[in-house]
Amino acid sequence: MHPLCQVTILFADLHAYLDNMKAPWELLELRTRYYEQVIKAMLESIGVPLDRLKFVRGTDYQLSKEYTLDVYRLSSLVTQHDAKKAGAEVVKQVEHPLLSGLLYPGLQALDEEYLKVDAQFGGVDQRKIFTFAEKYLPSLGYAKRVHLMNPMVPGLTGSKMSSSEEDSKIDLLDRKEDVKKKLKKAFCEPGNVENNGVLSFIKHVLFPLKSEFVVLREEKWGGNKTYTDYEALEKDFAEQVVHPGDLKNSVEVALNKLLDPIREKFNSPELKKLSSAAYPNPSKAKPGEKGTKNSEPEEVIPSRLDIRVGKVISVEKHPDADSLYVEKIDVGEAEPRTVVSGLVQFIPREQLQDRLVVLLCNLKPQKMRGVESQGMVLCASSVGEPRQVEPLDPPAGCCAGERVYVEGYEGGEPDEELKPKKKVFEKLQADFRVSEDCVAQWKQRNFLTKLGRVSCKSLKGGTIS
Repeated sequence: MHPLCQVTILFADLHAYLDNMKAPWELLELRTRYYEQVIKAMLESIGVPLDRLKFVRGTDYQLSKEYTLDVYRLSSLVTQHDAKKAGAEVVKQVEHPLLSGLLYPGLQALDEEYLKVDAQFGGVDQRKIFTFAEKYLPSLGYAKRVHLMNPMVPGLTGSKMSSSEEDSKIDLLDRKEDVKKKLKKAFCEPGNVENNGVLSFIKHVLFPLKSEFVVLREEKWGGNKTYTDYEALEKDFAEQVVHPGDLKNSVEVALNKLLDPIREKFNSPELKKLSSAAYPNPSKAKPGEKGTKNSEPEEVIPSRLDIRVGKVISVEKHPDADSLYVEKIDVGEAEPRTVVSGLVQFIPREQLQDRLVVLLCNLKPQKMRGVESQGMVLCASSVGEPRQVEPLDPPAGCCAGERVYVEGYEGGEPDEELKPKKKVFEKLQADFRVSEDCVAQWKQRNFLTKLGRVSCKSLKGGTIS
């Protein structure tokens, strides 16, 4: 931190509530206290002085008469189109947005004036809000500020890092076993440097801190290798000189060294208590709450399904069942998954080999004629006889491991494993359909990846299973 620079960190508690009510009111104060402590611990762990750092809560000034009047003044100038456009990459987008989400960009713009800052810093996903602020603050008689942006690091799953998608990120207080589990599942396709969250983490976090990165590997694979510039590492990975498994293991070691001081500080009784209060474990229901008639029914929504793009690496006939294939499918994890599919009579083996498919990944693994299946290839089926079946097709250019979601349900964390007795998939699957233009849908909402719509070749009006 430069000696002449004073940094203000805004805990946007009111923003968090307005953004589709991400945080309930009763937790806002606890969470701002938690974030202040964890940010201080993080900065101290890498030697950043805290004497020129100031923490401010949004509600300390955003509920004042002056600020409220400026919100009204701004709302008389801003069109609904501009407000929605400004928040497109930051505010959760839903089919019927709340008015609160339209206020969000205006509040962030006004914060610049009320915090008396010269510049605002954020990720490139903030650029539309920054443009909004530059356009509208002068209309209120306030100065235009400087805006600084850094690149967005892709999530570990290959798409945008999201607080609501647990496996896309590493939390500062993640245990070592959590770090291992997340990195093991991370998308890191051999030779693929695009949307590779593991490589991006090295580039934007580890290299700036250490100015080097050591790939750890056994002597028989060439031994350890130290890289002093990122481009050389990326080149070796692209040419498959560096294996994804070695890269992940090396990141795990480097990452745990960074996190250990933060974990140690939060091992105190006081901070443990704060962490638990700010983020209570939802699985710990109050006594007598579970199973009562008045308890709220479990929400059955598409974001509970862990659906990913997969690439079929191999296809073989099941050794004990003529109607079944045994496929090895890459879904961006350390090892491909074994999947048993009843597609022999519908799809020739050569049409499955090396193709991209859509795989449901969080079904409970089950044995099918002696072979454990670790997922389900989603296919469109015709209605009536003779039955026709076609695998769903992700958009061209997708990579193995990319998340597939239903329009309007981009957020939310999938269940770790769908419990068979609760029949979550079965309840959702009842409303899976293929549209008249061959797009996969749930209740007329499209299945999507970041590159576009999921479809099938020709089975209009078909079912999906």
